[in-house]
Amino acid sequence: IHQSYPGRLHGGIASTILDETIGRAILIKDENIWGVTLELNVKFKKPVPYDEELKVICKITKETSRTFEGEGKIVLPNGDIAVIAEGKYFKMSVDKITDADFTEDQWFKLQNETDPKEIEI
Repeated sequence: IHQSYPGRLHGGIASTILDETIGRAILIKDENIWGVTLELNVKFKKPVPYDEELKVICKITKETSRTFEGEGKIVLPNGDIAVIAEGKYFKMSVDKITDADFTEDQWFKLQNETDPKEIEI
């Protein structure tokens, strides 16, 4: 994890976490469609500690045949919302995102015992 100020997660990393989480939410409906970011608006409400367990929650709020919109938040251990984001994404199949052959481990992190046990959708 990238530290910004001592003990704080860098805002760019918090934005990336929300962008990836919202953008991949469409995979729940169709595992062949990925979200390519068109717009992302992020608001920072509280500092995000880099050494505490956080919860990231997102949902799709609007969907058309070619795009979808979503929102997400990073929640601190005490329940406070630290960062919120809204994004608009273009739906694209993975074969149009990359023209190279790839293996699954290049796109998906291999599971290990410290991975999150729960994802609230």
